[in-house]
Amino acid sequence: MGLNDRIKTAFQDVIAPELHILRGDIQRLDQKIDAVDARLGIEIDGLKAETISMKGELLAEIRRVDVRIDGVDRELRTAIDVRERLAALEARRPA
Repeated sequence: MGLNDRIKTAFQDVIAPELHILRGDIQRLDQKIDAVDARLGIEIDGLKAETISMKGELLAEIRRVDVRIDGVDRELRTAIDVRERLAALEARRPA
């Protein structure tokens, strides 16, 4: 048997089975990576939905606070107006 035949036989007997095992390992790793990727996608989608929900709640709260601020602003303007009118009336009153 020549050198080429011995190398070919060694390759078939030793290296080829190891390559076959490595291919199987790589396929299993690919499957695990795909599973992790799918789980991460689900988690990311859940976080996105939660973030959108929280954003909606925050905007609603900001609107409620804005309405209260507008109410306080109106009351303050009314109080200032009443005070100015009272001051004007007091200024006209004889001493």
